[in-house]
Amino acid sequence: QVQLVESGGGLVQAGGSLRLSCAASGRTFSPYAMGWFRQAPGKEREFVATITWSGGMTYYADSVKGRFTISRDNAENTVYLQMNSLKPEDTAVYYCAGKRTSFSITRTQGYDYWGQGTQVTVSS
Repeated sequence: QVQLVESGGGLVQAGGSLRLSCAASGRTFSPYAMGWFRQAPGKEREFVATITWSGGMTYYADSVKGRFTISRDNAENTVYLQMNSLKPEDTAVYYCAGKRTSFSITRTQGYDYWGQGTQVTVSS
């Protein structure tokens, strides 16, 4: 069983930066990709970014492209999300997720395991 634990969320002013981390554990951890999603109050969970575990290919939502960077440390089984130039509309609970296959890499339904989430609040 794979467990994901996010950290690094908090309160930041608009224009500021945060770095989220997601540490994975479990004997069966061998993902095709690891991703970040977010869910704002009253809204559906949405894709933010994902990275393939072996090749390091990255994909981003248009809303964060150029501001957010996803990376991974394979040796530490950790994925990161560096968030710069934060905006109030980035406020949400951010979730780390992993998937075993290459299908639906930007869709919530395509992911097999999830963390509990970490709150990011951006004040104006």
